[in-house]
Amino acid sequence: MLVVTSWNINSVRLRLPQVLRFLEERRPDVLCLQETKCPDDKFPLSEIRKAGYPHCAIFGQKGYHGVAVFSRLPIDEISSMSFCGKSDARHMRVRLGPEAGRAAGIVIHNFYVPAGGDVPDPALNEKFAHKLGFLAEMQAWAEKTRPTVSPTILVGDLNVAPLEHDVWSHKQLLDVVSHTPVETSALEAMREAGGFADAARVLTPQPEKIYTWWSYRSPDWAKANKGRRLDHVWLSPDLMTTCRAVEILKDARGWERPSDHAPVTAVLDL
Repeated sequence: MLVVTSWNINSVRLRLPQVLRFLEERRPDVLCLQETKCPDDKFPLSEIRKAGYPHCAIFGQKGYHGVAVFSRLPIDEISSMSFCGKSDARHMRVRLGPEAGRAAGIVIHNFYVPAGGDVPDPALNEKFAHKLGFLAEMQAWAEKTRPTVSPTILVGDLNVAPLEHDVWSHKQLLDVVSHTPVETSALEAMREAGGFADAARVLTPQPEKIYTWWSYRSPDWAKANKGRRLDHVWLSPDLMTTCRAVEILKDARGWERPSDHAPVTAVLDL
């Protein structure tokens, strides 16, 4: 069994208690975080290791972005890619080592795609132009490397809700960043270019709604339930056949001082 969780934590230092609670209660084999907002020299690695995760890979950035991978299983390769000519900490690649048993050799990509600002027009909004450029470069990478020719997991806050039932109202959000047609088409083109399966939607097809994010702006987010599926787990075809569940811990959105994203966990029966 291999259990992998992806979570946009929106500041690892601010929400370290929530991270440690999740690790204690859920015990995934691998936890991938996005938006850690923490430089490497300030990262709370000692607490993570004490929680039972000795194998840590971090790529931090002060105040912005940041990705990290914590693992109970050995890691033997760590690398990252840059996009759009920027050195932002938005990607990390790790490979599970030979001592990881049946999970040995599995590659995990952890992505944090730019949010894109508020105006869905690249001519008027530099942040949206950056997001589209980032997705285009992801697609070019996928086309060139074909990452799923070997066992591969891609997780992260991809900041796009690609399908009609990945948002609370498809019609009302078509002009809202994260669900515009140009974004959803770009993300799906990238996924298909890489040969990935969208694990949550393979196991839970439309029209069932799936959300992983609920805005801080909602005074009663649970009652309103105006969510979006921004956080994803994609699998290479060989690993998709082993996927038994994709679980979204919605309860974590209601924890004290929560992230606006919930943890998303894939359970693989290797």
